[in-house]
Amino acid sequence: MTLLQNKLSKYDAPQKAMAAGIYPYGRRIESDQDTEVQISGKKVLMFGSNAYLGLLNHPKVKEAAIRAIEKYGSGCAGSRHLNGTLDIHIELEKRLAELVGKEEAMMYSTGFQVNLGVVSCLTGREDYIIWDELDHASIIEGHRLSYSTKLKYKHNDMDSLEKQLQKCEPDRVKLIVTDGVFSMEGDVANLPDIVALSKKYNASVMVDEAHGIGVLGRQGRGTCDHFGLTEDIDLIMGTFSKSLASIGGFIASNKETINFLRHHSRPYIFSASITPSATAAVNAALDIMQSEPERIDRLWELTHYALAGFRDMGCEIGNTSTPIIPLFIRDNELTFFIVRELFDVGVFVNPVVSPAVAPADTLIRFSLMATHTREQLDFAMDAIRKIFRNHGLIP
Repeated sequence: MTLLQNKLSKYDAPQKAMAAGIYPYGRRIESDQDTEVQISGKKVLMFGSNAYLGLLNHPKVKEAAIRAIEKYGSGCAGSRHLNGTLDIHIELEKRLAELVGKEEAMMYSTGFQVNLGVVSCLTGREDYIIWDELDHASIIEGHRLSYSTKLKYKHNDMDSLEKQLQKCEPDRVKLIVTDGVFSMEGDVANLPDIVALSKKYNASVMVDEAHGIGVLGRQGRGTCDHFGLTEDIDLIMGTFSKSLASIGGFIASNKETINFLRHHSRPYIFSASITPSATAAVNAALDIMQSEPERIDRLWELTHYALAGFRDMGCEIGNTSTPIIPLFIRDNELTFFIVRELFDVGVFVNPVVSPAVAPADTLIRFSLMATHTREQLDFAMDAIRKIFRNHGLIP
């Protein structure tokens, strides 16, 4: 056994969880991702999906993807710089820029690559990246690759943000990067105050709208639109793997910024293009999102109902105000046990444990889709009530 193999062999946490029957990852779904899925022949309610508008199995989305494969094939076999640019890529980029109110947009093959490729290359050695401590892992990986000075501020704490801005040299580039909707906690960034501080200290702002598009703003345009601050935000990132029922992502900004990124962002330059089917699926999902606003209305109706229900139940759900509802357990092993117990009674939810969060902040991530029924939601909440009560988590 090599030294590397010997080191890695000591990591046995997954094996221990499997032996205890509580390993929660990689559960094999054998059906489409609807409000009910089939796993190992068993039907369970899906409350762990990011498909907020419920479009993953929409006939128009599937038809668009199939038509794109018939016309363009299954992939591009090259990067956007070389042989990988299709006419539908350019058309969708124009539409995405219009959606979020920016001059231009460029697409990446995944949402993770967007943040990795943008945050890592925009600023230089003498510049600064200032980031919220609960930003998505892709933002963290992006700034790790940057040569800039990295300054972390406490979650949504504007006093902490200002103290970090005060450390920066006034004449150097300063980029504040934040999630719009935080992916695990479900709370919304304090964009009005972030923008005010950015103007005070001559900083730029980038907002990750992965969980904001399709949820907040006019026709689902996102957090920046929700606050009426689109013009004040320098860069807006979005992903296709949530509300837009596909895979991939984009960054939108002014022409000069996009021009720079197209010629410097390595994950864009050196990755194969987003597939034709994924591109067409996004386009169809945008059509539905904009032509059926009742989907977003329905999502918020369910969200308000669930938030009130969990609070009345006595669950600790933090500061969430969105379809992402964290149910804090604050114990790694107990979180795994409860996820298993909920699955056994027919409810699929996701565990969030260390190192994704601190051991004292472990939680179950309960998320909603516009296509859930009130009956499905009641069933899941009743199951959570019984199991949480059995473990002494609620009265």
